[in-house]
Amino acid sequence: MDVKLVLLKKNGSHKFLSLPSSVTVIGRRHSCDLCIPLMPVSRKHCQINYDSDVLKIRDLKSHNGTYLNGKRINEAVVQAGDSIRIGPLTFVFQINGQPQTITGPDLTARNSPPQDTAAENITDEQLDDFAELDDLDSLEQTSSA
Repeated sequence: MDVKLVLLKKNGSHKFLSLPSSVTVIGRRHSCDLCIPLMPVSRKHCQINYDSDVLKIRDLKSHNGTYLNGKRINEAVVQAGDSIRIGPLTFVFQINGQPQTITGPDLTARNSPPQDTAAENITDEQLDDFAELDDLDSLEQTSSA
């Protein structure tokens, strides 16, 4: 299974990030597989894993929550084209090349998550710095011990 997280940038462009293994921990901590160095992201925010062609995301008791298609989740099965919000960042899942065209989620028709005050304090420069990174190696990818 080829899984990519597609980071949606404010200017409408996006960055493709391949998951390093079948279990990927995302968080602010440097020991996470995908380190997002932004304060609204918990030290260990969420975990993505796939086994037998089933892709799941699980919130790791993060303070600001993990949102799948605009809805706060504890654990959920993910489909190609689903979007997740982690802190102030939105990603779309691309699975085995699907969807071929990545568009931003339309959260206006759904229950949009409330904007937390911590996310409001993130500067455009911090988001741009994160969005400029090309791959997981640049995101301080580490191997689990």
